[in-house]
Amino acid sequence: MNQSNAAVVRRTITVEAPIERAFAVFTNQFGDFKPPEHNMLGVPIAETVFEPFVGGHIYDRGTDGSECRWARVLTFEPPDRVVVSWDISPYWQIETDPEHTSEVEIRFVAESPERTRLELEHRNIERHGPGWEGVRDGVADDAGWTFYLDRYAEVVTKSS
Repeated sequence: MNQSNAAVVRRTITVEAPIERAFAVFTNQFGDFKPPEHNMLGVPIAETVFEPFVGGHIYDRGTDGSECRWARVLTFEPPDRVVVSWDISPYWQIETDPEHTSEVEIRFVAESPERTRLELEHRNIERHGPGWEGVRDGVADDAGWTFYLDRYAEVVTKSS
């Protein structure tokens, strides 16, 4: 396995929802499926916000009003695709240098008018520098993207 293949994590899930709803749930209700224990704030998360535009952020707002901006929206193409940065270092702290962040692309593919496949690709993980394998292992773990997508599918089902 070469480094470029080793530095990519892919996950796929299919949901019973039209593509427009699948996309809207992912972006408008991101905080409903993001695990609250995935938190870099010093207080509990009051909400997670996904700003639906290029240049926006994904951030957690704490119960005390503090904020942790941990992703930037790089591409926003409803209902087909969104790309965000992963601004979390191998030490699970905010990375402020965009050259040391990775990207997460989420593609929505209509399998039928009522069924959508979500394809997630977390790539360029090696750009995090020394320790990048820890980022890869964390997002590839069952408590990483698989956990997010399973929770996403539950939210899609409940919102139907």
